[in-house]
Amino acid sequence: MDRRNFIKTSLFAGAALCLDWEKAFAAGCRDRRVGKPWHGWKEGQFQIHFIYTGVAESMFLIFPDGTTMLLDCGDFDALARGEKAVPLLPDTSRHSGEWIARYVTRVNPSVTDVDYMLLTHYHNDHAGSDRFYAEKIIRDGQEYCLSGFSQAAEILNFRKAIDRCWPSYDDPIPHTADGGDPDTVEHIRRFYNYMQKHRGLEIEKFRLGATDQIVQLHRPGRYPGFQVRNICANGRIAFPDGRIKDLFEAKKTQNPKKLSENAMSLGMIFSYGNFRFYTAGDFSAKFRDPDGTVRFIEDDIAEVCGRANVAKLNHHGHNSMSRKLIGALRSQVYVSCVWDQLHNLPGTMELLSDRSIYPDYRIICPTIMPAERRASDGDAAWMKDVAPESFEGCHVVVNVEKGGKRYSVSFISAADESMTVRSVLHFKVAQDI
Repeated sequence: MDRRNFIKTSLFAGAALCLDWEKAFAAGCRDRRVGKPWHGWKEGQFQIHFIYTGVAESMFLIFPDGTTMLLDCGDFDALARGEKAVPLLPDTSRHSGEWIARYVTRVNPSVTDVDYMLLTHYHNDHAGSDRFYAEKIIRDGQEYCLSGFSQAAEILNFRKAIDRCWPSYDDPIPHTADGGDPDTVEHIRRFYNYMQKHRGLEIEKFRLGATDQIVQLHRPGRYPGFQVRNICANGRIAFPDGRIKDLFEAKKTQNPKKLSENAMSLGMIFSYGNFRFYTAGDFSAKFRDPDGTVRFIEDDIAEVCGRANVAKLNHHGHNSMSRKLIGALRSQVYVSCVWDQLHNLPGTMELLSDRSIYPDYRIICPTIMPAERRASDGDAAWMKDVAPESFEGCHVVVNVEKGGKRYSVSFISAADESMTVRSVLHFKVAQDI
């Protein structure tokens, strides 16, 4: 029996999956929560909700003290992708910003109040834009589009926004010259201005290398093992010792006309006890230095990220996750936010599954592995590492228990808003990660 079938069997038969991963183990047992609505959050837990809509990337995080963050919230015309589109769930009656906000109110201990909103980079699938929206209205004397974050803000109350460029939008070069989306940048700028003036939104520029910008706000000091380290922004990466490496220094001085917006993404390491979570937006791609040298940008971030129990795939698993980065992360769980058939490309999946990079157990959890991809790639060796719960589309929730010694991964149905738990995997955190 291969690993994938073993996991499926253990989920429904109650068998334990015990693995020697440097003193760690995983168990895919018949959890008592399966078939019931999601149980929610308890103080002391750190939760990461990967929200599936079939349209955008979005994560909702609850810190151990109850501080909350919405990390990206996009919208675009996903159905225009035609055959490349994946199922939109629960249905097409609402735009993704509203579906995301409604999800947040179901799991948020503060219901509609959200402490942080963080936008990793200026692309519509992470932020929304003026090209695709639920409604266009006049606000503050100008047209204002409800799309992505701005639509979510019709339901949610954001306390502070963290942005890669605010307020000048010229880091590392003026946004009109880079590879970003001008409609998205202007959309976000209008949103910030309105929210700052009428809703009291605080806005800060992301501070590269900081460990004191994104913090627990509700009960400071009660959970000292929790920390957020800002590791990449605007084409630069920060080492733990304070050194900053500018990946595009040569290109900015010799050929500054265009830079990859994906490579400008904000990235962080969330730590809770010995537990580590890595996320870095769409930080990916090859690029050429002015002398013609081809470089893999993720090889650089591999120098600063360290190991992580759970890692979000860069760029939705599309031509991302270099061999060196995977070897640095050595993760047990990889999650990807999917809105296209071209996500989790075979080349990326082969690297994630490659035991020559590291031999330890891992499971890959796309928010969906659609039927078309299962048909085309069903015989691929890497499919044994894909969580079968992802076949129909699901929200993926990582729940780290108090103190960071254990965590679970729950798969929640995205077909409706019942929050029905489909299965749960349990993990113990290695003490020497």
